[in-house]
Amino acid sequence: MTKKLFLKTLGCAMNVRDSEHIIAELNRIERYDLTQNESEADLIIINTCSVREKPVNKLFSEIGQFAKHKKKSAKIGVCGCTASHLGADIFKRAPEVSFVLGARNVSKITQAINSEKFLDINIDHDESGYAFGEFRQNPYKAYINISIGCDKKCAFCIVPHTRGEEISIPHEIILKEAAKAAKNGAKELFLLGQNVNNYGRRLSGGKKGELNFSQLLTKIAEIDEVKRIRFTSPHPLHMDDEFLEVFASNPKICKSMHMPLQSGSTNILKAMRRGYSKEWFLERAKKIRQLSPIAAISTDIIVGFPGESEKDFEETMSVMEEVRFEQIFSFKYSARPLTLAAAMRDKVDIATAAKRLLKLQTRHAQILDEISSDYLETVHEVYFEEIRDGGFVAGRTSQNNAVCVKGGEELLGTFQNVKITQPQRLILYGQIA
Repeated sequence: MTKKLFLKTLGCAMNVRDSEHIIAELNRIERYDLTQNESEADLIIINTCSVREKPVNKLFSEIGQFAKHKKKSAKIGVCGCTASHLGADIFKRAPEVSFVLGARNVSKITQAINSEKFLDINIDHDESGYAFGEFRQNPYKAYINISIGCDKKCAFCIVPHTRGEEISIPHEIILKEAAKAAKNGAKELFLLGQNVNNYGRRLSGGKKGELNFSQLLTKIAEIDEVKRIRFTSPHPLHMDDEFLEVFASNPKICKSMHMPLQSGSTNILKAMRRGYSKEWFLERAKKIRQLSPIAAISTDIIVGFPGESEKDFEETMSVMEEVRFEQIFSFKYSARPLTLAAAMRDKVDIATAAKRLLKLQTRHAQILDEISSDYLETVHEVYFEEIRDGGFVAGRTSQNNAVCVKGGEELLGTFQNVKITQPQRLILYGQIA
C-alpha cells in the first residue's frame, strides 16, 4: 500500500533538486505518491529557503496550518536552508515538527522519518559522492548538481552558513548522471551549483578536480542524446575568456547567461565582498554580447544595501541601461543572521529602499517592453516541456524566453520552430512555423 507525500519546495533550483532527491530516497524504502492536499498526506515536508527573511517568517504560520489539517498519524518535517540555520529552535517554536534536516543532509531523510525529533544540520557533511536514487518531476529536463556549498563570503548571504564549504562533485558521477537522464528522455540538462563556473576547484578531501567548468561543459555536450545545456549560477568573478568562448561557441549550450550583479556601484560591491568591480562586470557583459549577439543576460540586484547612497543606486541604474538585461530578479536588502552585513551601520530606511526598487523595476519593465516588441514575427526553436491552462503547451527558447502555443501532449519533449505572433513582457505567444 502506497503512502502519500505533501512536499512544498521554496527557493532556488537547487532546492528543487534536493526535493527530487528526498522523494527518490523515500521511495527506496516504500512507495510515496505525491499529493497537493496536506490533509490526506502521511508525510508533510517543507523544503525551505533562508536567502530572504519573508520565507523564514512564513514557515511557522504554514506549519501551524498544516498541523491543523493533517491526519493524526502524519509527520511534519522541515528540510533545507532554514532547517540548517535554525536547527533545534524549530522544535521550540513549532512542537508539531517531527524532524529537522539541513540542506547538506538530504541523504538521511529515511532515518529522519523513522526517528522521533530527529535533528541533523551538519553543514560539514559531504554528500558529493553519494549515489541518490532516481526521480525527476519533469521527464523532459533534468537538474544535475555539479557542486555543493559555497566558499564565497558575500556580506549579505547566509548560504555558506546553511550549505557549508564548496565541494565539486566528481566529473565521472556528473557525466554518468547526464548520460542516464538524457537517455531517459531529458533532452535539456540544467547544471546546478552556487558558483558553477568555479567547478573543479576542490573535490572531497581537498583534491583539485581534473576538469574545470569549461571542460565539463564540453564533455557533457559530447553526449549524443543531450541537446541543450543550461547552468546556474555562474559568478562574474570567474567568467574568464575560456568560459565565455565555450559558452558562445558550443551549439548545445543555451545562449542564456545569468550574471548576478547585485549592485552597479564598485563601492557597494566592495562592501558586499563580491570580488569584482562595476568595470569588470560591464567588460564581461560586453564580451558576451560580442561573442554571442543572440545571448540573453539575466541578473540579480539588491537595492538598499547598508551604505547605499543615491549615487550608488544611480550607478546600478546605469548598468541596467547599458547591459539591458533580459530578466532581473530584484529585491530590497534583507538582513540575514550570521552575515557580515547584518551588523553594518548606515542602514537604508525601508521607504527609500522601496522607492529605489520601484524605480528600478519600472524602468526595467519599459526595457522589457522594448525588447519583447522586437520578437514580433520572428521564428525561434522552442523545446516544449509543460502543459498550461487554456489548451496551451509551453516551452523555452535557447535564450530562456517562455513561449506558449496552442497544442497538447504530443508537443512535449519536442523541438519546434515557433513564429511569435503576440510578444508580451514575460511570455511570448506564437504558432508552430
